[in-house]
Amino acid sequence: MFKFTWTDSEDIGIALFEKFPEIEPLTVRFTDLHKMVIELEDFEGDPKKSNEKILEGIQMAWYEEYQEEN
Repeated sequence: MFKFTWTDSEDIGIALFEKFPEIEPLTVRFTDLHKMVIELEDFEGDPKKSNEKILEGIQMAWYEEYQEEN
């Protein structure tokens, strides 16, 4: 099984969309997004190694998935 780290923003975005299809990604605060990412079943990155730029990339990848389906 593929495991995510902070560099896998596209894959994390897809996983977040699959887990939370009803949530509009741009409404999620970065603190909440961080928590959502580290709680993903396949996430194995160091929770302390994220930053605003990484979280923004994940949020945008999630938003792209969200837009395609809505």
